[in-house]
Amino acid sequence: MVWSVRLRDDEQETGQTESDATISTCSECGSSNVVRHSDQGERICEECGLVIEEAMVDSGPEWRAFNHKERQEKSRVGAPTTQTMHDKGLTTQIDWKDKDAYGRSISSKKRSQMNRLRKWQSRIRTKDAGERNLQFALSEIDRMASALGVPRSVREVTSMIYRRALQEDLIRGRSIEGVATAALYAGCRQEGIPRSLEEITEVSRIERIEVSRTYRYISNELGLELLPIDPKQYVPRFSSKLNLPQEVEAKANEIIEETADPLLSGRGPSGFAAAAIYAAALLCNEKRTQKEVADVAQVTEVTIRNRYQEQIEMLGIH
Repeated sequence: MVWSVRLRDDEQETGQTESDATISTCSECGSSNVVRHSDQGERICEECGLVIEEAMVDSGPEWRAFNHKERQEKSRVGAPTTQTMHDKGLTTQIDWKDKDAYGRSISSKKRSQMNRLRKWQSRIRTKDAGERNLQFALSEIDRMASALGVPRSVREVTSMIYRRALQEDLIRGRSIEGVATAALYAGCRQEGIPRSLEEITEVSRIERIEVSRTYRYISNELGLELLPIDPKQYVPRFSSKLNLPQEVEAKANEIIEETADPLLSGRGPSGFAAAAIYAAALLCNEKRTQKEVADVAQVTEVTIRNRYQEQIEMLGIH
């Protein structure tokens, strides 16, 4: 069937896709002037009007963009996949608000139906014990990460570490919470977020000794290359909690730089940083008690005193 069709200039597409290249000439007149009518989903010869192809699927976006900025901001894809969910966020979520699309409350019959749907949805999201294990562990990681206030990148890295531990069968014989806590500590260290083992343990349900033992085990088995923690990473957070000025923070960093080389070996970085802050506060006439500094750093006052004495002796301050 031959149609005499005249296309408007704004409805023609100048660029050719891979499907355009497959039919580049008209079978009727042999012309290569074949254009695509996007609104009707047809490919038409502009010379003789022959409809070469019809009912084509439009693979382009469903939105319009009038400049480069709008084209960059708009997208036809959904949310990105995430490692922090056992199904990577690809399954359907059923909301708990019991409201329709217009924000109106649904009837009691519909509520009971939605409750049944939610129940079955939660059951079918996990197909075996391994996925249930992963679902519980990732929810624990998310809870602890929220309590610690760590960024999203740490949660992603922690989830990957736990997934690797589960894949290597390192969970067997150990508690899920213990491995999840150890993975979170490893994720914080890998991303350079200063969180001490005491802070991690405080938001966990596991004893410190078990977290420490599990962390050493999974780091060795997975070959995690983690650098020692720099005490200067703790200084801004501790100084902020103690309401100390920038001058004290800078002085504490100087003390750490001058004394860390011989003194830091074998000592906890958080206690070392806390002692440097205590010494810097005294030098800058911003006195804080050893108990205040120890509470912020979650170390003992004895640790503060010992590290402080070592630092001032090395600096020659009396």
